[in-house]
Parts: sequence; C-alpha cells; structure tokens
Amino acid sequence: MQIKKHEKKIVVISTGGTIEKTYDELDGSLYNRGAFLKETLLSRIRLPHTEFEYFSLMSKDSIDMNDEDRKLISDEVRKFTSIGHPVIVVHGTDTMELSAKYCFENIQDPKAPVIFTGAMKPFGFIDSDAYQNLVESLLAAQILPAGFYIVFHNEIFEVPHVTKSKAMRTFVKTN
Repeated sequence: MQIKKHEKKIVVISTGGTIEKTYDELDGSLYNRGAFLKETLLSRIRLPHTEFEYFSLMSKDSIDMNDEDRKLISDEVRKFTSIGHPVIVVHGTDTMELSAKYCFENIQDPKAPVIFTGAMKPFGFIDSDAYQNLVESLLAAQILPAGFYIVFHNEIFEVPHVTKSKAMRTFVKTN
C-alpha cells in the first residue's frame, strides 16, 4: 500500500509589527527588519507536509498604517484566498483589529481562513509570545472554516467581534 502525501500550502504575509522587531544593542532601539520572521520563526518549525509561501508586504509599525496599507493587505489576502489558500497575516497589535475588519468588510466569500496574528513582545525577547502565536495560527489556518480570525494567546476570535485590551495585554471578544 502506498500512502499519498498531501501537501498543504499556507501563505504567510508579513506587514511588520512588534513580532518582527529586532533590538539594536548600540542605541537600544527596536526596529522592523524585513524577512526576520522567515529567517527565525518559520525556519524553526518542522512541518513536513506544509508548503509555505512567505513574503514581506511591508515593514511597518501598525500605528503608522492607514487605509491605503489596509487595501494593499486586503488585495493580497483576496488574491490567495480566492484560490483556496489559507493566509496568515503577521501584523502589529495596535491596529490589527482595524486591518482584520477592513479585510472582513472588503472581501466577500473568502475560500479559506484568514488569520491575523502578531506579538506583544518581539521574538528575540525571552518572554515573547511570537512563537506561540505563530504556531497556533499555523494550526488554525488548517482547521478553521473560511472566514476572518485573530489568533492570539491560545484563543481564536472571529472578526469583527474582537478588540485589543491594553489592560489585559491581549485580545478579547466583543459583541
């Protein structure tokens, strides 16, 4: 008996945000550096039956994003979900819900799940939540039905019923 290997393709779109920030020892600053996610996080995950298509769409702190940026994100998400590929959008947490809601409102009938995730602390910090959130998003992208979600801290939130709680330092469900 021959067992067929079924490859799954997940598209990972990076937009920047805290998850992709690196620390500069010389001046103590944090800054976004493109391709950091691919070089560090995705290269450490063993998923022999999953193909990744990764690209850095932009390298912005989400506070600096505007509706032109959200349209660019939405256009890329639409392109991949229309052919049935799950998409993970790595995004800064400050305006993640705005970008997720923009996609929710502007993409009708996605053919695959769209997961937004990020981190409260950069990957390089010992107590970072980056690795956890990305791994959970990879699993969620394979098991959730088509739609829009924020996956964060072991929770799945349906868009648009989600907001960031600065007091709790995570996302919470809204009505």
